[in-house]
Amino acid sequence: MGTADVEAVWRIESARIVAALTRITGDFGLAEDAAQEAVAEALVSWSRASPANPAGWLMATARRRAIDAIRRRTALQDRYALLAVAPAVDQEVDPNKIGDDVLALMFIGCHPVLSREARVALTLRVVGGLSSEEIARAFLVPVPTVQARITRGKKAIAAARVPFELPPADKRRERLGGVLSVLYVIFTEGSTATSGDRLLRPDIAHEAIRLARTLAALQPEEPEVHGLLALCELTAARFPARTGPDGTPVLLGDQDRRLWDLSAIRRGLAALAKASSRGLGPYGLQAAIAAVHASAPSVEATDWDRIVLLYEALGRVAPSPVVELNRAVAVAMASGPTQALAIVDELIASNRLPGSHLVPTVRGELLTRLGRRPEARAELELAVRLCANQCERSVLLRKAAALD
Repeated sequence: MGTADVEAVWRIESARIVAALTRITGDFGLAEDAAQEAVAEALVSWSRASPANPAGWLMATARRRAIDAIRRRTALQDRYALLAVAPAVDQEVDPNKIGDDVLALMFIGCHPVLSREARVALTLRVVGGLSSEEIARAFLVPVPTVQARITRGKKAIAAARVPFELPPADKRRERLGGVLSVLYVIFTEGSTATSGDRLLRPDIAHEAIRLARTLAALQPEEPEVHGLLALCELTAARFPARTGPDGTPVLLGDQDRRLWDLSAIRRGLAALAKASSRGLGPYGLQAAIAAVHASAPSVEATDWDRIVLLYEALGRVAPSPVVELNRAVAVAMASGPTQALAIVDELIASNRLPGSHLVPTVRGELLTRLGRRPEARAELELAVRLCANQCERSVLLRKAAALD
């Protein structure tokens, strides 16, 4: 069994292993370290002989590593004694508890005591099973930076004495919002990279979808979980058409909609139907907007009036300058650029998106449609200076050059 096989087993089983060890030891950091040591041992051992039960081998090895670590902690002999006489691994892992264990692990990885960067890194590491190197590549940061975030995160959890348990029922929905926001950050970085030379990072986006599916299976009664899953599926459905063979971005109006992933659209619409059962929240409303796009045969045939209404609803439940900017784009398509320009100018006057390339990008498009070419070119050139993603910058440069 090679490295790829070990990585595949780890990706599938990591959350269950870390969750079970955390419940047994009561120490999240120790559990994650022991699991990582088991993987390192597997890379050597499995090259000689493959175990009959790879997941069980990893669990048993990680448990032994945890016992060894606790044995070395002289101040924790009582915990070691309790762990040492625990039943065998196969008896410890109650199938009925696995779901709750993994869900509790998600809540720990997204705990409010952590910074947003640490939440993202820990969630991808301990729930998603990604290595520090994979996380670093996804977010274009040095590997030591990722490792430091993970280490600080584990220390923060230990210092705050965060228990390994599901939040109380009265706090669970509030804490669930934090979990959803982390998954959303991961997905959006994959769907439109904030920096670098690639527009899309499908691997990280699909990891967010996998985690969202896991969460939806563990929390089937929460509409917003299905709303986030629907949003991710419907957005990812357009990935095959969003870039050309050389990675160049393809704008919505120029995309070959025959390339859209119909299976992902069907999954997204099914998740949206579940999200709609008790009224749509912020993620559900964004998914509903994505569904309008997914069902339209062309940009011209899109129901832009409905999209405007959905953005207005989204602005009421989750107001933000980005929502207003997107509403302006929809208004331009539904009613023309003049009304939309007023919305954008109000955003600029209130300085609600300082430093963002999105505002001059949209304003440049609107001014182009109004025939105000010199002003439009100036806006697009400003957008180029502010944009950190090289693919997006190349599109903006071409648009600005076309206005000469």
